Amino acid sequence: MKDSFQFGSKVIDYQITYSDRKTLGITVTPESEVIIQAPLDAKIERIQEILHKRAPWILKQQSFFLSFQPRTTERRYVSGETHLYLGRQYKLKVIQSHNELVKLLHGELVVETPNQKNVRSLVKAWYLAKAKEKFQELSNQWIHRFGPEGVQPTSIVLREMPLRWGSCTPRGKIILNPELIKAPKGCIEYVIVHELCHLVYRDHSPAFFRLQTRYMTGWEKWKMKLEKLLA
Repeated sequence: MKDSFQFGSKVIDYQITYSDRKTLGITVTPESEVIIQAPLDAKIERIQEILHKRAPWILKQQSFFLSFQPRTTERRYVSGETHLYLGRQYKLKVIQSHNELVKLLHGELVVETPNQKNVRSLVKAWYLAKAKEKFQELSNQWIHRFGPEGVQPTSIVLREMPLRWGSCTPRGKIILNPELIKAPKGCIEYVIVHELCHLVYRDHSPAFFRLQTRYMTGWEKWKMKLEKLLA
């Protein structure tokens, strides 16, 4: 059952599922969906009363997950357009050539190609190759630092995710969005640390944030940069 309620200037949508349980649970997913798990005999009035009480927490959770929702605008792939790489802006320079290659040169992102139509695919392939290299390098460093926690990801994989910067599976696979290669190194590390913490604590409990702060003091700064930079 789907419904919504007004809290101040915000409208909060939610979905209720009923099951054989004794207490009411509220979950905010990384996609900002609000899921209510209610006992079979729960009254809708009581559910709505609890929702209003928990509304500030719900909005806080939804705001938190915004840092994991890419909002990059579609770039044009013509000379003069700017593209991000590790937090810096580079002007694209397209050169007609028999070669097909992409390189950073004198503050420019240079693409050599015989066909202008290939520029977009060449740039995306270059970003992906750089992301694989950089993410693995940074992940290895942080996995080593997390040694005392006794966690070891089963693998680090890249996957385009329209609503998330990173995630981890119950079996320990860490998934990173290749679009992160456009953000500063600190932002990439923040997402990696966040997912490593989830291998210890699955939820966003106080213990989770204490662990995250222990390993990355000032993570809030990088979270904020990620929200603002790739908007």
